[in-house]
Amino acid sequence: MKELTMFYFRGCPFCERALKWHEEIFQEHPEYKQVPLKMIDEKKEPAIAAEYDYYYVPTYYIGKGKLHEGVKEKELIEECFRRAYNC
Repeated sequence: MKELTMFYFRGCPFCERALKWHEEIFQEHPEYKQVPLKMIDEKKEPAIAAEYDYYYVPTYYIGKGKLHEGVKEKELIEECFRRAYNC
């Protein structure tokens, strides 16, 4: 299992939707709650955000490897958790 990093910012409607999907994903797959999730608010921690290559939030990484950028479907975020869990 590896740490999943999520870049977001407070007030972003897409980030809020993703966080709601996190809860749904945890209900459907309780084991994914074990995945360490590091949430970085890009507006509060711009120096850290500048170290990563992305344009849209939310964006998910394992290490420096980008898994998903932006929100389109819950299944894409679920895949991020699955990959982090199975590493």
